[in-house]
Amino acid sequence: MRGCRFRSGRGGNRGRERIVNDSIRAERERLLAQAAIAANACRRCSIGYERRHNVYGEGNPSARLMLVGEGPGETEDELGRPFVGRAGQLLDRMLAAIGLLREEVYICNTVKCRPTLPGPNGLRNRAPEPQEMENCRPFLDEQIAIIAPSVILALGAPAAKSFLGRDFQITRMRGRWYVGPLDIPLMVTFHPAYVLRQTGGQIDGVKRLVWNDLKAVRDKLDEPPVEVVEQIEVHQAGLFESR
Repeated sequence: MRGCRFRSGRGGNRGRERIVNDSIRAERERLLAQAAIAANACRRCSIGYERRHNVYGEGNPSARLMLVGEGPGETEDELGRPFVGRAGQLLDRMLAAIGLLREEVYICNTVKCRPTLPGPNGLRNRAPEPQEMENCRPFLDEQIAIIAPSVILALGAPAAKSFLGRDFQITRMRGRWYVGPLDIPLMVTFHPAYVLRQTGGQIDGVKRLVWNDLKAVRDKLDEPPVEVVEQIEVHQAGLFESR
């Protein structure tokens, strides 16, 4: 037919890959939405009765980078979204520094409800207790399994301890690669709220450490997928075959 052209080869492959990727994304969105409903109904902990909203998580369901904090704060509890207060604004800038938008990653917490303590001016934030993190762990494990990220970045000591045990000491043990759930590479850095609490000369040192951790994450994300490496190795091996 004149005026109609059918293209094959790489263009066709890209089209099929896009359809497959869209299908995977839609299925992951469906599974996450179902899991969020289950998390919202959970009352295993007392904080489940005290919170305003269950803060399940948000972001790209096919994200290569998953960020895990400790728990929602007051603003997150009010809006039902993770990392939307001052710490969230800093997190957005941290991501931008390594060329990532918030919409490109997936963000969640070890617990989905705000842990609180009574204070002189009302409830105040606190770190989640080990039992609370254990009760909420099935929801986090399910998120990781659905999204299947290439890298997990744990933000702060509680999040790190949820993956690596109670003996983890963030000041000595952050900035290294660990084997996370499902053998996913896991990096630990300071929580943005901790960075905001620093004053004087301390803040520059902490920012430098966080920047080093973020660069390591960026480098890991930039590594070619295993499939690509295997293809390159097979091709290079073929160069030495006799013809």
